[in-house]
Amino acid sequence: MTMGTGTRSACYRLAGMATLREAQREMTRKLLLDAGVTLFVSKGYAATTVDDIASAAGTTRVTFYAYFPSKVDLMKALISERLNAALDRIPSAEHGTTERELVAVVEDGSPERIRAYLDATSQRWEEIRPYTTAAFEAAAVDPEIRALLDEWLNEAIGDIEEGLNRADRFPAGTRHFRSVIAITELDHVARHWTPGHWGVRHAEMLDVLTESWAGSIGRR
Repeated sequence: MTMGTGTRSACYRLAGMATLREAQREMTRKLLLDAGVTLFVSKGYAATTVDDIASAAGTTRVTFYAYFPSKVDLMKALISERLNAALDRIPSAEHGTTERELVAVVEDGSPERIRAYLDATSQRWEEIRPYTTAAFEAAAVDPEIRALLDEWLNEAIGDIEEGLNRADRFPAGTRHFRSVIAITELDHVARHWTPGHWGVRHAEMLDVLTESWAGSIGRR
């Protein structure tokens, strides 16, 4: 049995409507995420309400709850989706997410490769800063976000440790601690750096950070 012209047209219209609805849903979700991170940075996570986010996104609290069960869940999405995407972190069976380039850079361990990585990463600091700023503020008042952020940082620490293990560099018992030091340094600088901050220019900041990483996790 073949499908008549009218039936085919109706199917096409239904498929088109379904595609349009999905696109609208994706746009609404994007607007809620955009509004959330903007308000978390400008107003503060604790002071921002669901109504604030919904209003800024041009929708209602009922619509908000159709996408996110709570403000906490929206913050979780900002970390797990947008922050990970901005840092090229992908799912990993070993430890949640991984940044393959970071693992490879640490395994190589040369100052040149480390500096190139830090330089490339620094170009994304302005993009990721709203998310890390919001995440750390949220973590200070919400145990769920604090646990998620700790897990996220531990995944980055795990990348460095994996690189050290692959290279079999430094005593095995010190590799995790070395990884903690490296990520703590990078995270602090990434969240607070502005040109001329701490009395150094961008190139000087990269030189010093490279020197520190090369000493703690690099190849000697």
